[in-house]
Amino acid sequence: MNIALNQINCFYGQHQALFDINVSYDTSETIVLLGPSGAGKSSLLKVFNLLEKPTSGKMTIANTTYDFTQPIADDKISRLRKNVGMVFQNYNLWPHLTVMENLIEAPCQVLGMQKTIAKQKAAGLLARLHLSGFDDRFPLHLSGGQQQRVAIARALMMEPQILLFDEPTAALDPEITSQVADIINELSVSGITQIIVTHEVDFAKKVASKVIYMENGHIIEQGDASCLSSPKTAQLKAYLSH
Repeated sequence: MNIALNQINCFYGQHQALFDINVSYDTSETIVLLGPSGAGKSSLLKVFNLLEKPTSGKMTIANTTYDFTQPIADDKISRLRKNVGMVFQNYNLWPHLTVMENLIEAPCQVLGMQKTIAKQKAAGLLARLHLSGFDDRFPLHLSGGQQQRVAIARALMMEPQILLFDEPTAALDPEITSQVADIINELSVSGITQIIVTHEVDFAKKVASKVIYMENGHIIEQGDASCLSSPKTAQLKAYLSH
């Protein structure tokens, strides 16, 4: 089942943030959203799990179609968010909970997972992300890179079909950025579709199978990763040359 947006328009009050967005991708792709500040990348990312609700158009995602000319029931939005996870730029970890508690909270409360099973699963994810032994630490006692990996583990606890990343390397040094790229590439092999907002071209080159380049709420160019070495539009070419 693919992901498709048809004629998506988004407004913040009188300001239009997205204009007639059309995309269609197979699952298991790693789609990178590139563009200058104010291009509409984060607005588009939030459409995929309806943190941003378009004013018109249709979206097909996680085997369901949403028609934005009609009201969308809350339970349909909740179902979507179980299948479409999000890793936020500032991690959004609960500061009063340990790493383990951060990981098991949603699966136990939302999915009804048994605590012992959730803990086993969490321990496996922490090991996979090189965080074994961090179970009892609080977020404030972790580095930025460690918090980022905990945020990824927490999203994976819900077994999403699709994972959204908002500037996952914004505050990270080059070595940790490289580690995050390795994690994203590992997840892509496991079949998870990933959609990533970034302004870092080198990072995009390491992870992207597909690229969407935006300016002022419009898609200027989209295609496979070859866009990053052979852009077809003057705008993307100029952006890459900076």
